Amino acid sequence: MSTTISAHKAEAAAGADYRVAQRLILPPSGDLDVLSVYIDRKKADVESSVHPDDVLSRHSVRVRAGRRMSFGSYFNAFPASYWRRWTVVESVRLAIVTSGSCTVLVYRSNAKGAPQRVEAIRVSGDHTETVVDLSLQTFGDGGWYWFDVIAGNEPVVVDAAEWRVPDAGRPHGRTSLAITTFNRPDYCLTTIRAVAEDPGLRAVLDELIVVDQGTQKVSDEEGFDELAAELGSQLRIIEQPNLGGSGGFSRGMYEVVTADRSDYVLLLDDDINLETASIERLTTFADMCRIPTMVGGHMFDLYNRSVLHTFGEIVEPWLWGPRNAGVGTYFRHDFARTGLRESKVLHQCVDVDYNGWWMTLIPTKVVRQLGLSIPVFIKWDDSEYGLRGKAAGIPTVSLPGAAVWHVAWGDKDDLVGWQSYFHERNRLISALMHSPLPHGGDLLRDSVMLDLKHLVSMQYYTVNGRLAAQRDVLAGPERLHQILPTRLGEIRADAQNYHDGRIAKDVDAFPPVSRRKPKKPSRATPPKGWALLPKAGLAVLRQLLPVDPTASEHPQARIAHKDAAWWRIAQQDSAVVSTADGTGASWYQRDNKRARSMVQASASQHALLYSRWEELAALYREALPQITSFEAWEQTFGIAKDG
Repeated sequence: MSTTISAHKAEAAAGADYRVAQRLILPPSGDLDVLSVYIDRKKADVESSVHPDDVLSRHSVRVRAGRRMSFGSYFNAFPASYWRRWTVVESVRLAIVTSGSCTVLVYRSNAKGAPQRVEAIRVSGDHTETVVDLSLQTFGDGGWYWFDVIAGNEPVVVDAAEWRVPDAGRPHGRTSLAITTFNRPDYCLTTIRAVAEDPGLRAVLDELIVVDQGTQKVSDEEGFDELAAELGSQLRIIEQPNLGGSGGFSRGMYEVVTADRSDYVLLLDDDINLETASIERLTTFADMCRIPTMVGGHMFDLYNRSVLHTFGEIVEPWLWGPRNAGVGTYFRHDFARTGLRESKVLHQCVDVDYNGWWMTLIPTKVVRQLGLSIPVFIKWDDSEYGLRGKAAGIPTVSLPGAAVWHVAWGDKDDLVGWQSYFHERNRLISALMHSPLPHGGDLLRDSVMLDLKHLVSMQYYTVNGRLAAQRDVLAGPERLHQILPTRLGEIRADAQNYHDGRIAKDVDAFPPVSRRKPKKPSRATPPKGWALLPKAGLAVLRQLLPVDPTASEHPQARIAHKDAAWWRIAQQDSAVVSTADGTGASWYQRDNKRARSMVQASASQHALLYSRWEELAALYREALPQITSFEAWEQTFGIAKDG
């Protein structure tokens, strides 16, 4: 059902019984790099007609004469299936305000991504509001609502648009933001400024808490004092030693819950670009959920801004690693290439195990029930918390239309170097706490294979960290809080003992490439299937062969990071390998004696993990409530709790 009413009646039409679920939003200054996630630029003639000058404000846009503009986009379509699946809402009201003569077309899709036209409405006049009431009953498996606007012989302005849902007597929650930062004061200040400049966000904001764990302080950044004065009591800076993401986020959760004012705490990374409207959307969605629910936003690539990292993630139970949720979904969808309308897999309603803590809203009552993060510094804290909630009957939703831009994992390669310790240790710990499979399924076998892969790749520093991680897991959960502030420094100090751990910024820091006998050209494509076995066998066999004595004098090859696969590095006795971010390189040198020692240690420790799995699982599960308790974290924070 649709109605068209004049502007002076628009406020009454909204009605006291409805609340705004999401508003039409547009990128500041019509940023072309991200316009495709706000407007579907692949719809008919839209791509050629959308110009930055057509973006009139944060909430209004011009449609040129005779042109069609589709708002079937990531940020402006309405994710109907998610509201149908998780909330008490049974219908949604679309309200569009336009100036000029136009046709408003309303569409819906099903879980297969098939579009269906719902309404076609002719509109004329200045600041005229068109209202369409839409049911959510048929969106059980998936689907979106969206609208297109076709201008007549003259340009038309879309002044505003809102998706409204029945209030249903639900409370309007208040949210506090908790940002954890370490030596990224510029990024952090940008986020603080974005919050300060958004009145809609400020209306639902209790407090913005910045947990500063670095030596480059946010409060020392130019412009901070002005923002602090503008935000007033809504901004609080807490300085503490570097306890990693888990320590920073736990401190943020702790402060919000103990203040006892907010309904939600929203966790945010520091190295992000924030779409501020997401916070209103997450808060409203959580208010309307049937039961207390953790609601997260998606992640776009900060340096390729139309690319969505993932639509939702689960922990795959056999290998115990992150996987895309849903059928046919994939990493790194580019909306500049394929819009939402054409991306059929993005029309299904996807269930997830967790949401990354780049942006996750958690009800404070859930924090009181579950406790704080496990004390693991970085890696797996967010996924473990989601699994902990799932076991307690508290779901997580990754809500489309809410997102941040964040540095993509491909630009980090954090599976090598010092971060390998935290990946290995925390993956094992989370599996001991939550895996439903005997001995963690295939986890231990995969862990052994990863050790071997890094060894044949001459990544001994990485393996050293992984072996230390396995030893710490075998030592039990009692020391996790104790080693939290110190383990990073110890792991990083080890880097100087390994060639692959030393990174040189200067490309001329290494001798020129030279080898006594040039190698025959090898295949450029990775081995697959049966071809993988001889490659792997030869790589392992090489650890038993003598090392070319000249390999320690001159690298035998220079390998770009993009080409640094194990089966290629394994052919060398030494090689200069660049880092993922392109800022440096390391000179890998084969050390068969060290490799054999590490193989023995890996085999021994994995045998212990296998034989003691049930015992360790019982220990970690029993310790979980204690190590995540407010009392345990108070001691780590150094907080004297009175009474």
